[in-house]
Amino acid sequence: SIVSIGLTGAFIKLSDAKQQPFAASLRPDGRPRLPPGQHAVEKILDMGGTAGTATAADWNMRIHGEVEKAMVLSYEELLNLDQVHIVCDVHCVTGWTLLDSRWTGVRLGTIMDRVKPAKSGGFIIFEAAEGYTSNVPISDARKENVILAHSFSGERLQRAHGAPVRVVIPDRYFYKSAKWLEAVKFASRDEPGYWESRGYSNSADPWKEERYPN
Repeated sequence: SIVSIGLTGAFIKLSDAKQQPFAASLRPDGRPRLPPGQHAVEKILDMGGTAGTATAADWNMRIHGEVEKAMVLSYEELLNLDQVHIVCDVHCVTGWTLLDSRWTGVRLGTIMDRVKPAKSGGFIIFEAAEGYTSNVPISDARKENVILAHSFSGERLQRAHGAPVRVVIPDRYFYKSAKWLEAVKFASRDEPGYWESRGYSNSADPWKEERYPN
């Protein structure tokens, strides 16, 4: 194994011999499990960023904007919604991929069914601690593997991984998966997020290597 340092912190890279089977394997949709320019890692040690200060006891999330029924959810209320467990590969724009990562939480679609987005609300803005934001089209957010996660690898999220609650959007580079989530806003116009407004791709498709603008 090789320890590497990137923008998101330290991680342990799989050896070349272990990389090859994953590089050759395909997802059910026919795309490679390892997108172009990515390498698999064993374990993420520190994902970086400025952590929020909320705890499970005082965390709440505001859902607002272009919706019929705005609401605020506490941590306990989130746990009382339908829970899902997903196993997915996540891809960082800096080049690492964590295969078969395990997350538990609530599908964003479940939240959307409750607040009923207006027809004009074509975009979602994730608002997180310290002013961090990320943005996706509402069509991305409706996918079944997009969740608001409170647990990782069978345990409650650690602070470094976005506790108490973070977004997980497996089919986009991981800067779209905002940590330390505070609010979800539905908007009629797209609003480029923290990294998107600093030159990172707005669409962030790993299989098209949409990392930075040409």
